[in-house]
Amino acid sequence: MLRSCSIRFVLTALLLAVPLLSVSAEPIKLGLNYPETGRYEYLGQQQRLGAFLAVEEINASGGILGQPVELVIRNTRLDPKRGVANVIEMIDEEGVHMLFGGVSSAVAIASGRAARERDRIYFGTLTYANQTTGEAAHTHMFRESYNAWMTARALGKFLSTEFSDKKYFYITADYNWGYSVEDSVRSQSGTQDSERHPVVRTPFPNARTKDFQDALNEAEASGAGVLVLVLGGGDMVRAVNMIHDMGLKDKMQIVWPNTSLGTALQLGPTLMEGIIGAAPWFWTLPYEHNHTRGIEFVEAFTEAYDMRPSSPAASAYSIVYQYKDAVERAGTTRTADVIRALEGHRYSLLKDEQEWRAFDHQNVQSVYVVRMKPRPDVIKDPYNSDFYEILDTIDGATAARTLEQWQEVRRAAGAPLTLQ
Repeated sequence: MLRSCSIRFVLTALLLAVPLLSVSAEPIKLGLNYPETGRYEYLGQQQRLGAFLAVEEINASGGILGQPVELVIRNTRLDPKRGVANVIEMIDEEGVHMLFGGVSSAVAIASGRAARERDRIYFGTLTYANQTTGEAAHTHMFRESYNAWMTARALGKFLSTEFSDKKYFYITADYNWGYSVEDSVRSQSGTQDSERHPVVRTPFPNARTKDFQDALNEAEASGAGVLVLVLGGGDMVRAVNMIHDMGLKDKMQIVWPNTSLGTALQLGPTLMEGIIGAAPWFWTLPYEHNHTRGIEFVEAFTEAYDMRPSSPAASAYSIVYQYKDAVERAGTTRTADVIRALEGHRYSLLKDEQEWRAFDHQNVQSVYVVRMKPRPDVIKDPYNSDFYEILDTIDGATAARTLEQWQEVRRAAGAPLTLQ
């Protein structure tokens, strides 16, 4: 479990500790728009911790273009309207140069549109719905994380091989991300027939315990051999606890498309063991593949916060560094120039090579199919956090939609075939 140090205490300390390069230098302000409270609090806090670490390191090494970096933060409360209001406030009142963050795709999409109206880049962190860089894509939105399609390409290949003769049952969060992930997994695993492979959709973000109990009762009665949980955060915690109490893991293979270290920690290794999913990054990956910069990040994060970093922390950390790199290559914080510097740029930071693809601004990167390790392996780590075992890897070019597929989606949505 997480060590006893208080996240809020650490954050307060960092706020006081981040050095300014010069009292007279005008800071470059970055706006973090994230859920500080609620069921997805851990995912939001991980973004905040990763962002603060990057800002601290960058300021210690000279800032961006010789200017100090300042992090401005706002709580979205998982509400798209609140996310938009935060963006407007951070740009109009705080003068931020760039914005990033998010857990809900609906919040990220709405916030990104508000940023475009004010000529600011918005980087999505945890926004997995295909729409973010698909139907809703525009010039000012960049997504650092993988998307539902990329998740499904990796998972679908594995599931089609291992569970080709099984009936599936889906429990899906009833909003954009849920639909997007479910549709993508169905298409890539050959389970599009909803009569044979049924679904129950649970309310988001205010599902009740009864909603999950009813859904799981249906899943058990269906005779399915694979149970796909398109859930996150606290919803996933409640569902897996019920699955354990009902003994469903002995009857079904549990699949969790978008895994999360924070949720795994909340549930613990006994309940998580054997669950299959996908991940864009996890803290043991740099050690397994000898990614030096990734190892440095894990060790710095662990030392600073007395816990292991999750993929949201890695995403926020990477975004801050990628913005720094783009600004320095452009020689300016002017949005249009930074966009041009990002488009088509390839880099390696915390993992193998990634690319900010020019035509849709999707970050193209490797995707990992993983299984949660047995308890004895997990607890060998001093932080009880070594959950991930790699089952398969798909490179980014294979995982991502092609230009032709992307344009087909845009055409069907009545959207321009180039970013506007």
